[in-house]
Amino acid sequence: MAIFILTIASILQAENGGAPAAGQMQMPGLHDFSTLAGMMANLGPVADAVLVLLLIASLYSWAVILAKMSTFKKATQASRRFVRAFRKAARLQEIAALTNDCAASPLAQVFEDVYETYKRQTGGSGPPRNLTPLERTAHAAANDAVSSLEQRMTWLATIGSVSPFVGLFGTVMGVVSAFHGLGTAGVATLRAVAPGIADALVTTAAGLFVAVPAVVAYNQFTARIRVFAAATDDFCRELLNSLEEIPVRAPAAPPRVPAEMPRESESRGVYK
Repeated sequence: MAIFILTIASILQAENGGAPAAGQMQMPGLHDFSTLAGMMANLGPVADAVLVLLLIASLYSWAVILAKMSTFKKATQASRRFVRAFRKAARLQEIAALTNDCAASPLAQVFEDVYETYKRQTGGSGPPRNLTPLERTAHAAANDAVSSLEQRMTWLATIGSVSPFVGLFGTVMGVVSAFHGLGTAGVATLRAVAPGIADALVTTAAGLFVAVPAVVAYNQFTARIRVFAAATDDFCRELLNSLEEIPVRAPAAPPRVPAEMPRESESRGVYK
């Protein structure tokens, strides 16, 4: 595409006999397409509007991409740290103290919600009376954690799928402008169609430039979210198994009381 643009620029320059000399008037309708800056400066209003729209979409998509990269990195590190602590801890209270430090992990969010339900059932100790509420809480917390990771992912998919069509709109309008220039000039020359062709090619390239990073990032992030969802489901089962295996504490034995206390006279007689 870039080679095609440069070819058009060289043909225009050859037809004009090179760059105009100092003091020589440039022909009406002939623009400088020998450089990219000159090409951008001579774009039409429709192409300018398309480029501004694509620039806004590109900036927003890159903001989402960078934010998601940071979020997934923190979630991965926090999840690894939380799983190691969970498997080494001997009491649930020790794990609950780590949830604030590992708040970025979806596993910590699941444990926090399940532990709250467990405390309402048992008061914080002993085996749970009913595992069904804990299972429902675990699945709901896992869905919420995964949904929080999926926030603004739809924008990446939308930008990746719509941007080429926005660029295609600029392409069509550029071709229309080229035919309009051809009809106005009345002669089939590159000078008449070059502005429209430039608009078409630049907007097409801009649409692809915006769409490709958004599509690649969406596919990569979707795969990462699937990994987080699988790890969260595995942790839910591991957590519920741990709660189910909590041993039942035997009730403390009451102190032994003699059936009949010795009388005062008898106790004195013993030590006589």
